[in-house]
Amino acid sequence: MALLGRRILIPAIVASMAIPAGAEEIRHRTEYRVALGVLPIARAAFVTQIEDDKSYTVSGDISSAGLADLVTTISAKTSVDGVIRDDRLQAQRYSLYYKSGKRARTYEVRYSNGNIVSTTVKPERKPPSNWINVSPGDMRSVLDPISGLIFPADVKLCSQKLPIYDGEMRMDLVLSPKGSEDFATDGFTGKATVCSVRFVPRSGYKKGRKDIDYLSKSGRMEIWFAKADAANVYAPVYVSIPTQYGTVTIKAVKYSAS
Repeated sequence: MALLGRRILIPAIVASMAIPAGAEEIRHRTEYRVALGVLPIARAAFVTQIEDDKSYTVSGDISSAGLADLVTTISAKTSVDGVIRDDRLQAQRYSLYYKSGKRARTYEVRYSNGNIVSTTVKPERKPPSNWINVSPGDMRSVLDPISGLIFPADVKLCSQKLPIYDGEMRMDLVLSPKGSEDFATDGFTGKATVCSVRFVPRSGYKKGRKDIDYLSKSGRMEIWFAKADAANVYAPVYVSIPTQYGTVTIKAVKYSAS
């Protein structure tokens, strides 16, 4: 579960917020439940603030719950700030503090026009001999894991390749259409657009790692997108991630402006 906890699960959760646009000042709170099968394993809450100068900040807290607490305590604090340009969210700084048991690590990424200009990891990790380094080419035209899954309403949601960088790993999420499903939660009732997701690891990981290989070979990962009320954007409300231990699901339990 370590890979899902930091590299796949957390980006999926934080990307699941809806960010309204087109108002002078907006505050938005979202809440999520994460489960392994029917067993709860984590909860999350995020607050988004959009100012009248088109700048935005997002702060979030994630903590393990239920079954996961019997194995190890996991917690995370994440934030991103940037500007809204051409109906897209463009990050300027992304940070993540992640703690699993007694081990903790902080990641901070700086962006300029979509390109990575610096990455700081504390404490530094000494890469093993089979580590795949992130190349300079992988640092250009990259999305952060929070803003990267939020789209304007006129985009073709399920016909995209999303280049994501989380401070260590560079991955592509390749979306393809899979129909629609009914979805209801606090603040939303309607149709959700369903995308099949192919996970493609590119760099920033240990070659031959079983959990990465398993997810990259699976064709069962899904993301459901819904249109946010009072906004002209789509964001995920449901994520399904296959793992060697069972299917992890992330479901929005609150999807509305505060």
